Amino acid sequence: MVAIVDSGSTKSDWVILDDFKKIFLKTETIGFNPNFINKELIVPEIEKNTSLLSVKNSIKKIYFYGSGCGVQQNCDTIIEELGKVFIDAEIIVREDLMAAAYAAYQDKPAIVCIMGTGSNSCYFDGKDIDIKLPSLGFLMGDEGSGSAIGKQLVRRFFMQKLPADLHQEFEEIYHLTIDEALKNMYHTTRPNAYLANFNKFVVERKDHPYLKKMVFEEMINFFDYQVLPYEESKDAEINFIGSIAYYYEDILRSAAAELNLNVGQIVQKPIESLVNYHIKYIL
Repeated sequence: MVAIVDSGSTKSDWVILDDFKKIFLKTETIGFNPNFINKELIVPEIEKNTSLLSVKNSIKKIYFYGSGCGVQQNCDTIIEELGKVFIDAEIIVREDLMAAAYAAYQDKPAIVCIMGTGSNSCYFDGKDIDIKLPSLGFLMGDEGSGSAIGKQLVRRFFMQKLPADLHQEFEEIYHLTIDEALKNMYHTTRPNAYLANFNKFVVERKDHPYLKKMVFEEMINFFDYQVLPYEESKDAEINFIGSIAYYYEDILRSAAAELNLNVGQIVQKPIESLVNYHIKYIL
């Protein structure tokens, strides 16, 4: 059996293929971004999933694509921890951008962007990815992402910048205190996922003029920092992977049009396209 894993900061999608390249199992765990999760939590989280435990000795190869895995040390951490559960498996770990490139591939080169809890971009020619820009994480980067939009919302709430109607609704829903917010942002293992969770409030009100403008400005910020530096951005199609791109598609496309950029497909969950790419080109 072969496992294909797409792991973000919030959750991981797992697909297990049998010896005939047919889907045997689909399941989920939390996200295993080594920049945020304590590595000692990876094995216990996997062991909570009884479906994975039932096939762990039959899995001979794992293709793991993850947020935070653009650094070799983090790749080694994932290989080490997965190896404690899947003891008979060869484990291949690549950064999440490679999974996005595979999932968005439509037989022609394109700029590929991730826009979920975090954000990132690359140029994919069909074989190799070209990453011109570093991933600075949610403190300095991740423009346009769920954590960036959530950060904007929480910041504007506490600094009394939200219109009265939005401020009241936010207060009534979350009852958020500054102590609670600071604790979750500075003293938990997944602060980016915590901030991204506030997108539920924004998505449900994304037609509110204030929030629409806020999200639009964040999308412009994303294109400015993570797309326009690519020379190919003038002509190439720009494809997106991730829930934030999916939920704010109309605003994202409007921001792209403002900059004369061509947005192609937007895929909410890349796992199915990623599996298809492996079956067609890798396995």
